[in-house]
Amino acid sequence: MESQETVKRPQEEANGVPKAHQDDSNHEPALKRMKLDGMSEDASQKTPRARVKGIAPIKEEYLTLAPGQVAKLGEAEVVVDDDDAEGRTAPETTQESSAKDGKRKKQKGGQNKERAFGTFSDAQRLCNSVAWTPEFSPRHCKFGDRCNALHDIRKYLKDGRRADLTTFGGKCPLFEKYGKCPSGWRCLFVASHMDEIKHDDGRTELVLVGGDSKAAAGEEDGPGGAGDINTGVVNMVPIAVKHDLSRKRVALDKSDKYLDWLSKDIDLYRKHYHRQKDDEDESKDYSAQYVEPPFKPSEKRRVYFGRETPVLAPLTTQGNLPFRRLCVELGAQVTYSEMALGLPLLQGQKADWTLMRAHESETTPPLFNPSGPVVQGYDNSKDLKFGVQIAANVPWIAVKATETLSRFLPHLRLIDLNCGCPVDMVYKSGAGSALLDSQSKLERMIRGMNAVSEEVPITAKIRMGVRDDKFTAQKLIERLALGSEDMRGVLGAPGCAAVTLHGRTRQQRYTRDADWSYIAECAALVKNLNEKSNDLADTIRETDENTLPNGGKMYFLGNGDCYSHVDYFNHIDNAKVDSVMIGRGAIIKPWIFEEIEKGQYLDKSASERLTYVEKFARYGMEAWGSDELGINYTRRFLLEFLSFFSRYTPIGLLEYLPPAINDRPPAYNGRDDLETLLASKNYQDWIKISEMFLGPAPPGFKFQPKHKSNSYEAEG
Repeated sequence: MESQETVKRPQEEANGVPKAHQDDSNHEPALKRMKLDGMSEDASQKTPRARVKGIAPIKEEYLTLAPGQVAKLGEAEVVVDDDDAEGRTAPETTQESSAKDGKRKKQKGGQNKERAFGTFSDAQRLCNSVAWTPEFSPRHCKFGDRCNALHDIRKYLKDGRRADLTTFGGKCPLFEKYGKCPSGWRCLFVASHMDEIKHDDGRTELVLVGGDSKAAAGEEDGPGGAGDINTGVVNMVPIAVKHDLSRKRVALDKSDKYLDWLSKDIDLYRKHYHRQKDDEDESKDYSAQYVEPPFKPSEKRRVYFGRETPVLAPLTTQGNLPFRRLCVELGAQVTYSEMALGLPLLQGQKADWTLMRAHESETTPPLFNPSGPVVQGYDNSKDLKFGVQIAANVPWIAVKATETLSRFLPHLRLIDLNCGCPVDMVYKSGAGSALLDSQSKLERMIRGMNAVSEEVPITAKIRMGVRDDKFTAQKLIERLALGSEDMRGVLGAPGCAAVTLHGRTRQQRYTRDADWSYIAECAALVKNLNEKSNDLADTIRETDENTLPNGGKMYFLGNGDCYSHVDYFNHIDNAKVDSVMIGRGAIIKPWIFEEIEKGQYLDKSASERLTYVEKFARYGMEAWGSDELGINYTRRFLLEFLSFFSRYTPIGLLEYLPPAINDRPPAYNGRDDLETLLASKNYQDWIKISEMFLGPAPPGFKFQPKHKSNSYEAEG
């Protein structure tokens, strides 16, 4: 049993937590972070229990089950499918087992598809013409008498919406921080930034303190639009651009010329290579007729990945702007948008363009060690943290989406092509992990994206392969580094600046641990390929040197099951990857980046963890607004976050270190009531946690976890 100083909090602090639980505006101060290098002296004298695979080793004093019952849990290991962290929508997946009557029996588990979150709008809508103006000075309503929204502010405040919230002391967090609130009269804290003034004629008028905070109304759509206050959000594309994209009014000349050349070159290639591949004359004939593409990769901005740059993976749903902002604050050095689909981007669809937004903290340069192996020409002052990830199933979508992104997003580190998403909807369309078996098409995509992305580098994220019995990553990595063997001498390299390998196949999903031994093999291959590319640069034509990214260096990142600083540095030192991309581990404990920076375990108290929930709520309101719609957008994504956040098992409760991401804890009581609440797997408890900061959920609000295993009701 560990000492009071290293694990247990003082009793008076533990007794104070329930008060903070009930009053969200006054949680107890964050406790001192503690370094846990292993078992304490007292614990070392005690005979340790055998570790059970798949079961988190909770100390006996915290268990609600007897140790013998805990051991039995390991015999029926339950695998949680975490594909929801990678795929944007996924059909329901069911596991089946044979019943005695020979019929297939559906087991519990899988995903809740077509989830509905209910309605959470105002009872009566307030017209935009009066939503941000003084009571007696409305704007002109373009609908006139046909408008079915309210124009009477007093009636709206009385009957059209819910009463003001009392969380945060009843004060609007946005107004407190910026002096204005972009939600105007719709804000659910509006009483804190409104006034009633009396005019000389005796009339009283309702006004917003700080003036018209939506002078640029309509400039940006979506919950919590931009307005005229700077909440630190960048890459906000105007509605007019999206409208022009939807009407096909945006000329993509670079893409059109490149795709026209590509079509002709493919015909030429087929003519000479599909007849007699072993005929040297045919090969020479093709080389003689080969015509340079209209756009070769320009001198790309150099990028850097190193030991000091832990990377936050692109995470669908969970990787939203408020969550990334929290991770950057805790030490994440590289971030990615949620995966966007290429075709909807080209069609100007709001949902996909919203994913491209970033916070200004993501536009700052990542850490780097100037005395380390930095590529020549790298300028850290021009680098930034934020990149985007897209998915596409055909080259023309990937190429045109890339040109569009590089043109309209001013804050962009790189564009990553998703070649690993295992979700059926993506895979069956020919995108995601389907590209692992279409390597020629994938190479054309990377070449084309490089040709039109201007200075923005192109990268790819892949899996080991589609099937467990056929790993294709090594062959693909060589192709991404140098190009296909038969075309290398003519076209040069595709120009892929970095490859991230997730150590699983599509078939495997998350049913087994990530294969870091295979990642290590691929890392050694990349090192050899980088050396080979430098040799080739002296022998191929001079113009082909532009096809080699980062002066001939392709970075290589590993991904899978990183859950502590021990895992991170073990992969850096033993697998020899340039950096590690962290996905689920960051959602379960966002301070993993802080652990990496400090090089130690951090036993976060329940009150400290609750401050992260509060920050997410604040950042969510800044991103989506403090009106009914914005607050419940924040609530929805906070609940998605809590579905992973609740999996965290406090370090101080474990008998063995390091913790394993796939270990599931048996039922246990935390060191205080709040710690027990934060560990609840019941989504109704997650809603209670959200209500500490976002107020009561509206009557029409619903939430279903993606995983059915989390959908149980509380007993008793």
